[in-house]
Amino acid sequence: MTLIQLSDPQAIILSTACARDDGAVFPVTASLKGGAVGNVCKSLLKKGLIEEIAATDLNTVWRHDEERGPITLRATPMAYSALGITNEPNESAPTDRASEPVQRRNGTKQAKLIEMLRAEGGATIEEIMVATGWQSHTVRGAMSGALKKKLGLTIASEKVERRGRVYRLL
Repeated sequence: MTLIQLSDPQAIILSTACARDDGAVFPVTASLKGGAVGNVCKSLLKKGLIEEIAATDLNTVWRHDEERGPITLRATPMAYSALGITNEPNESAPTDRASEPVQRRNGTKQAKLIEMLRAEGGATIEEIMVATGWQSHTVRGAMSGALKKKLGLTIASEKVERRGRVYRLL
């Protein structure tokens, strides 16, 4: 089986869809802004991980087709296998397994940041700066924008004696 590499937003949207009984992509729970949802869905369609079906609920419409009418998206069987979910799409997928994507892009600075924040002791701004080569404002922006707003991760901070302010993922 070929492993399909997924970006974090792709993995979040796909794992959320696979956790639903009907495999529906919409409503999207990820906090993506603007056209990001459309771009992620287009790339998942291209990879064959989601498919277009007739929409029965007008609140879940992806697009309108002149011939078929309102269309929505749902996860394909290939999506379940790409995430390592062995249940059939109509069975209830385990939510703890579906919320954690199996395959992530490794070697990126964002992946390094997430790894450092998941470590038991967390990480300080200075430690992250050394590991990524970023300046302090870039580290804060990545945590605030990419991790909190786009990926919906929760970051806690606390003041630790002799270490300063430490950030970690909850």
